[in-house]
Amino acid sequence: MAFADTWELQLLHFAFFLDIYLAALLANGLISTAIACNHRLHTPMYFFLLSLSLLDLGTISTTVPKSMANSLWDTRAISYSGCAAQVFLLAFFLSTEYSVLTIMAYDRFIAICKPLHYKTIMGSRACVKMAAAAWSSGFLHALLHTGNTFSIPLCQSNAVEQFFCEIPQILKLSCSDSYLRELGVLVVSVCLGFGCFVFIVVSYVQIFTAVLRIPSEQGRHKAFSMCLPHLAVVSLFVVTAMFVYLKPPSISSPSLDLVAAVLYAVVPPTVNPLIYSMRNKELKDTLKKLIQLVLFQQQ
Repeated sequence: MAFADTWELQLLHFAFFLDIYLAALLANGLISTAIACNHRLHTPMYFFLLSLSLLDLGTISTTVPKSMANSLWDTRAISYSGCAAQVFLLAFFLSTEYSVLTIMAYDRFIAICKPLHYKTIMGSRACVKMAAAAWSSGFLHALLHTGNTFSIPLCQSNAVEQFFCEIPQILKLSCSDSYLRELGVLVVSVCLGFGCFVFIVVSYVQIFTAVLRIPSEQGRHKAFSMCLPHLAVVSLFVVTAMFVYLKPPSISSPSLDLVAAVLYAVVPPTVNPLIYSMRNKELKDTLKKLIQLVLFQQQ
């Protein structure tokens, strides 16, 4: 689905998406480089933040470049294999990102509620195992959804009413009741996602209860600085995804679905680096040094 019917508006869409894509690449690339280069940031929190940045890069690179190419060349075509690849990669990156966000909530819970046990529980080996579990579960989740979706006979049309291949839009093209199987898998995924959401909420209830007991105002500020960016990213991710997948069919329309897809597939990867870097002094200082080093080398 194109964003506009006229060539001029398609070029405007291309320029708009190009700006967003370059901003996401620059921001996530800077955060990844800063964490990798600064040994002081080689801690569990920044290790998972590095994973989050890589996942954000993957998410936005799955959908936006193809949409920009279609706008630039005035076409709406995508191959069957390309469509399947988009479905798989988007499901993989989004589900893995949600798992990583859940692990980050656990990391913050241990750091604030059980600080004396933090290094024991969140050791390097444990962090690698948790990250591997998140990426592996994301891969299996994406494989299951992609296999189910593309095993369904599609005969209604060859037009996907979205600017990328999205599972709910592909299911609309089904010509048999076999799409109910994929709907069942979606329901299971929603239940698992809700379980992770409950875990995150319970973790933060205990975190904020512990933070409010800290007698020092500086200590409370430092604790909130670590937790609020993560909570903002989780809220943005969950709210936009829930709106897309759980909204009633009665309020569905092509334009609304288009905006909703931009909100959950394009906006979070772009703004997540800004959210994390705004209140994080260590990360901001590292980014400033990195930018100054790059500018100095250019001179």
